[in-house]
Amino acid sequence: MASNEAPREAATTRIFHCRLIPPRPDFAFTMTDEERELMSRHADYLRAKLCEGTMILAGPVADPAGPWGLLILRAGSEAEAKAVTDGDPVARSGRGFRYEILPMISTIM
Repeated sequence: MASNEAPREAATTRIFHCRLIPPRPDFAFTMTDEERELMSRHADYLRAKLCEGTMILAGPVADPAGPWGLLILRAGSEAEAKAVTDGDPVARSGRGFRYEILPMISTIM
């Protein structure tokens, strides 16, 4: 491969900023035991996505308006990114969590 050619994977994958919005602004500080168990399953799910190479980074963001979750994904399309967020136990829980998915225009990694 010539030095100015991008790796094939880079040409077919995109990076997505996914914001996990909790069901209430103070969720991180007022979780019930049942919600803590759900968040444990959420973390296990994301660790599996890290091992698969789909997830790049995840964690809570200390927003003064209320913490929310940041998930940076590598996927071939927005539909693939949505499939990852839709499979998250918190998204499937019916407890009011929702993801916003935004494609990155460009990235420096």
